[in-house]
Amino acid sequence: MTKRWLALAALTLAAVAGAFGASAASATDPVTLDAGYVTDQADVLSADEEATVEARLQELTDNSNADLFVVLVDDFTNPTDNVQWADTVAQNNNLGTEQYLLAIAVDGRSYYISAAPDGPVSFSQLDSIEDKMVPLAADSDWVGAITLAADEIQGDGGAGALRIGLIVVAVIAVALLLWLVIALVRRARRRAEIRERGAMPETPDPADPFSTLTDQQVETQAGLALVQADDAITSSREELGFAVAQFGEGATEEFTRVVDAAKAKISEAFDLKQKLDDEIEDTIHDRRAWHIRIIQIADEIDDVLDDNTAAFDALRKLEQNAPQELERVRGERAALDTVLAAAAPALTALSATYDPAALSMVADNPGQARERAELADRSIEAAVQAIAAGRSGEAAFAIRTAEQSVAQAAQLAQAVTTLGTELAAIETQSQALVAELQGDLAAAQQLRDPTGAIATAASATAQQLQLAQADLSSSARNPQRVLEALTTANAQIDAAIAQGREGVERARRVQQVLEQTLAQANSEIRAAREFIETRRGTVGSTARTRLANAEASLTQALNLRATDPDAALAEANRALALAGQATSAAQSDVQAYAPPGYDQNGGGPFGGSSSGGSGIGGDILGGIIGGLLAGGGGGSSRRGSSSGWRSSGGGGFRSSGFGGGGSRSSGRSGRSGGRRF
Repeated sequence: MTKRWLALAALTLAAVAGAFGASAASATDPVTLDAGYVTDQADVLSADEEATVEARLQELTDNSNADLFVVLVDDFTNPTDNVQWADTVAQNNNLGTEQYLLAIAVDGRSYYISAAPDGPVSFSQLDSIEDKMVPLAADSDWVGAITLAADEIQGDGGAGALRIGLIVVAVIAVALLLWLVIALVRRARRRAEIRERGAMPETPDPADPFSTLTDQQVETQAGLALVQADDAITSSREELGFAVAQFGEGATEEFTRVVDAAKAKISEAFDLKQKLDDEIEDTIHDRRAWHIRIIQIADEIDDVLDDNTAAFDALRKLEQNAPQELERVRGERAALDTVLAAAAPALTALSATYDPAALSMVADNPGQARERAELADRSIEAAVQAIAAGRSGEAAFAIRTAEQSVAQAAQLAQAVTTLGTELAAIETQSQALVAELQGDLAAAQQLRDPTGAIATAASATAQQLQLAQADLSSSARNPQRVLEALTTANAQIDAAIAQGREGVERARRVQQVLEQTLAQANSEIRAAREFIETRRGTVGSTARTRLANAEASLTQALNLRATDPDAALAEANRALALAGQATSAAQSDVQAYAPPGYDQNGGGPFGGSSSGGSGIGGDILGGIIGGLLAGGGGGSSRRGSSSGWRSSGGGGFRSSGFGGGGSRSSGRSGRSGGRRF
């Protein structure tokens, strides 16, 4: 009986010990990952399965920007939470931003994918991947679960990168082909346009009517114009023969010269056409220029022939009513006597008042008018005789000559009177300009003249004014010359006054800005001085130097304010800038200094606020201790620095050489995730 109980107790003790031993063996603390992608401490993968998984994870690395590491253990312990356990392993093994860790507790029936918050796969995608893995993990299909995670992280089972690459290459190839086709089409069109345009300018010139025409269009117009001009000369030559027979050679003498000139012009056009048609090859620019010249010659011929044709048409109408037209011209000639009688006395009166140079344009007008009147008398007598003899053509020509002579004589005589009126008006205008210049001289004396430009202009104006007044009061004056001189002087003095007024306005603006800048600089310097004086234990030499220079510049600006506002403004601006630099340097010194035992968040050892180095801790204690330790200068920062589970520049030594490269997170996500199965 005793032996039986002893045996039973031994069996029970062994069972309990075995249970505790098994429990201890299944629990796993965070591990160090193996050299590959898979760390199978649960020993659930065969050698072939592990090789398959390693190959798939290597394929993920090769075809994407992500790495996936897998660790399989019996259970998670220290910590027991799957999230904390996986993140701890990732941190301890220096996994980077683009590296993921799939931690699987085989006996604990849970898993979790650890990820950095800024990795290429979003948290929502990781949650979806974990959901899809549940059926495979429940069937202990570890290879399938790991492969599914790799496929989902990569996106398409490994073909995505290749497909994307092929698509990109195809798009680039199509774009290049399209660009090549477009370039070839454009080149062909451009060459066709160049061939069609020839020497035609690419940009039309509004002043050149031919700039919008192609070479072919210019050539066509030149041919038509040459034919039309030749026909017009032939018609004019025939018309000239009729006119000579009708009006006589005297009446047609001018028209004969016109026809001869037209013949000479068209000879030039034919010579150009011959050069265009010969066997010598010409440049496209020469051909275009010669065709344009032919068109221009044809236009010139047409204009002169049209003018003379119109004159002959009027002469024929005059021939039809010769007696009536003769009486009309006789009346005009009779009225001319009064105008002629007044011309000479008017010129004599003007000569007594004005300088001969002012009357040079009309000095011989009375004599010229009398000669025109005599020609009119002879032409009227010739017309009377021609009408009596029945020579209507000669009568018409004589009437037209008399008519033109009377008109010219009247114009010459009236020009004398007109000039007298104009000279009187110019004198009145000159007197008004004299008064204006006198006012300008008075205004110029009131303006500041630091450069002497106004005084120079005023002196020249005064001289011109004196000469003009003397000329206007003389008995042989020249109002036109006086007006020109006064106008020039007026322009000079007006420019000088405008410059002086601009200088006055500028000086006013400078003075206004100067006062504002002085006030601002004084305020900035005062504020900087108070800040430094109340924190002198923590402020270094830079701020003090800037403040001293600012005060010196301000003093210099005040000294120059009355004598040289421009220089004073420059010094005031310099003082303002230096004051700002002093304030900035002082604030930097105060913020950088923190004495030992000084709490920057909750106040100094004696209480009070520590914000920005102010309060008892920053001002009094900083001044005393800072002066002892740093000689009154700004101390260096005493703040410590903390780092994450790994450096920011690299990762663990993994498949791609150095932890996935690139940027790295300073910690893992800690997202709520993971699944049980």
